[in-house]
Amino acid sequence: MVESLPRDGPCTDVLFTGLCRRSPPQQFGSRPANALRASTFAAKERNGYASYPYVTKEEKLVLRKISVASLLSVTMFVGAAHAATEIQWWHAFTGRLGELLAEQVEKFNASQSDYKVIATHKGNYSETLNAGIAAFRAGEQPHLLQVFEVGTATMMAASGAIKPIYEVMTEAGIEWDPNAYMGAVKGYYTTTDGRMLSLPYNSSTPVLYVNRDLFEKAGLDPDMDLSTWEQVGKALDGLKGAAIGCPLTTAWQSWVHLENMSAYHNTPFATKENGFAGLDTELVFNGALHVKHIQTMGDWAKDGKFIYAGRRNEGGANFRGGECALFTESSAGYAGVKAEAQFEFEIRPLPYWSDAEGAPQNTIIGGASLWVLSGHGAEDYKGVAAFFSFLSSSDIQAAWHQNTGYLPITMAAAEQTKAEGFYKENPGTEIAGMQMTAKAPTPNSKGLRLGSFDQIRGIIDEELEAVWAGDKTAQQALDSATQRGNQLLRRFEQANR
Repeated sequence: MVESLPRDGPCTDVLFTGLCRRSPPQQFGSRPANALRASTFAAKERNGYASYPYVTKEEKLVLRKISVASLLSVTMFVGAAHAATEIQWWHAFTGRLGELLAEQVEKFNASQSDYKVIATHKGNYSETLNAGIAAFRAGEQPHLLQVFEVGTATMMAASGAIKPIYEVMTEAGIEWDPNAYMGAVKGYYTTTDGRMLSLPYNSSTPVLYVNRDLFEKAGLDPDMDLSTWEQVGKALDGLKGAAIGCPLTTAWQSWVHLENMSAYHNTPFATKENGFAGLDTELVFNGALHVKHIQTMGDWAKDGKFIYAGRRNEGGANFRGGECALFTESSAGYAGVKAEAQFEFEIRPLPYWSDAEGAPQNTIIGGASLWVLSGHGAEDYKGVAAFFSFLSSSDIQAAWHQNTGYLPITMAAAEQTKAEGFYKENPGTEIAGMQMTAKAPTPNSKGLRLGSFDQIRGIIDEELEAVWAGDKTAQQALDSATQRGNQLLRRFEQANR
């Protein structure tokens, strides 16, 4: 599945179809007269113009140009031999996360002289993935592509387009231990036989952010219990009653309120272990618990207790600006909140429904991993391996975790963060890791691996928006979303058998 295809081999990928193009043999003139003229012209150059008194002025001019060009080529070659090998990295980060990413690149480039990583922003997650696909089709792919977690199945199915991390590290001869990475994180990007395919660069999980100032303004205890959705409902009543304009908002509605809500309650989002056990998986997020949760939020939207701001992270600006009291968002939102909030805030665990048996279970990751694209030279991949080793080092990962709110991808980085006293000085920053690791993952809570999932999320967004607007009941919307999504899964299954 992940073996590289020969350059002249067939292309079998779904989204990467058309990438493996055959190059026609080069020809330098098809007529004997062309060959004769070329050999005669070369002979004049070898033997000198005196041997061929009929050398024309035009030919002399051409030969002079060739000599100059050859000299420049030799000079450039000698210079290039000492230049650093460039590694192109396409990513989706802007704002504070983009700044921190740039700092990592600068540190790596300054730490050695053999390789130079060039990071380029290509838009949001979807746009970055599409840019990478288009570039591969054109034969202009970067070495590294940041792909969000919902694109994992698509990348795994892209036979010949990727070069697995285990292969990159082994061929480069760099010491590398896959077991050093957190199990809950690396499992998302690992095959069933235990081979890691990509580097889990930025992994997060949803948490609840609280604007303590707005709670006090509403006459509520900022330390009140918010561990369950029932308790959150009581808080929303009080906030709305105190004329707080935005009691609750959210980011990434599908990821937080359907995908993670399912895992946190040990309820399947899809069959076949949420897609891990086979391509013939089917979406089942229209069960009783899902309907209850979405209908409750729909009712809150109708009453002005839940304010919908957009499909991605548009609600983040509302919360960071002090407008909203509660905000369900990625743990990685910590970087922006810490940098911009002019109010006292705290991080709480994601709420759960108290009447759901076994809840809370564990939340699942979001974020993205770094995929290595095929088609580059061995020296380039040595540079990629060196960069991956740098990113995985304890110091770099501990700083990344502490500054962003993303999970530390290695246990060593987590232990270093704890030893440095970061969690004591910044209460709540440990919650994301606790949610992920407090219980052993079950087949329902180890993550999602679904084909065409970016498009399926678009369908889910449409249907949820219909609920928030009061145009559909939760049951109607979720029935429609699962039916439409399953059609995409069947197409993906047929294309990747």
